[in-house]
Amino acid sequence: MNHPVDLATALRPRPPSPVQEIEDERFARRGVRLLLKRDDLIHTTLPWDTAALGPVDLYPPGNKWRKLEPNLRAAAAAGDRTLLTFGGAYSNHLRATAAAGRLLGFRTIGVVRGDELAGRPLNASLARCAADGMRLHFLDRTRYRRATDPDVLAVLHDRFGAFRLIPEGGSNSLAAQGCTELGRELRGVADTVAVACGTGGTLAGLAAGLGPRQRALGFPVLKGGRPHFLGRAVAELQTAAFGGPRGTWRLDDRFHCGGYARRTPELDAFADAFEDRHGLPLERSYVAKLLYGLTTLAGEGAFAPGSAVAAVVTGRP
Repeated sequence: MNHPVDLATALRPRPPSPVQEIEDERFARRGVRLLLKRDDLIHTTLPWDTAALGPVDLYPPGNKWRKLEPNLRAAAAAGDRTLLTFGGAYSNHLRATAAAGRLLGFRTIGVVRGDELAGRPLNASLARCAADGMRLHFLDRTRYRRATDPDVLAVLHDRFGAFRLIPEGGSNSLAAQGCTELGRELRGVADTVAVACGTGGTLAGLAAGLGPRQRALGFPVLKGGRPHFLGRAVAELQTAAFGGPRGTWRLDDRFHCGGYARRTPELDAFADAFEDRHGLPLERSYVAKLLYGLTTLAGEGAFAPGSAVAAVVTGRP
């Protein structure tokens, strides 16, 4: 399959993403400034010249673009024509990969967690993937946990032929390298930079790109126990991408609300109030949990008076 759009042109975002200061009394009373790094605005739409398909809506925003872009370049350079990746039923990463595949002419395969979903009507997220040309393949949850084991990958190769593997969430060494630019864009902007974490790639690169007096703070959105598995994942990603630890970072795993896409009445009440206060709709699986965590930490006195905290907004509702 030939790529119908030149990568250098099609993957051009609008960096740096803007930084927006929010006047929030819960931070102000502690003498702390709250900034939003609007990575959701980095790459919202790109033209598509095939009238039958229409515009490409919400092509990988923010950290999805930063993680996918180096992987797509590597795939194109190697002559790979098929991308296979993994995700849950509401995965933003699957949607981003499907949109990128449609735009750039890659064949895409999405391996979805949960064989009980097969044969059912697709939810809006998976329907968007299918509309963008992604072939969906469902695995039961036991095999999904082993999805990168050689025997499971061999079955996938037998079924789909040759493919380039992009891991769940797009997080690998290339993704971490791609996310260092996010940290560089925030050098000197804030003392603490926080991001919600699913697979750890964004945090690994963000911390590596920040300046020596800055720290990165990750809020896992998946339940992982103590110590959280993401700590190991971030460390391994930094070793693979940079040869060892980079930057200062830590995790606070108190705000996952029970797991991915899980919500609590407290989270919804916080998000509703934040939206009313600031007129900014909050994506609930990542961004609302991030801001809920930061607001709680501000109330606990975790940030020094006179400091600034930046929250990376990675997506929209």
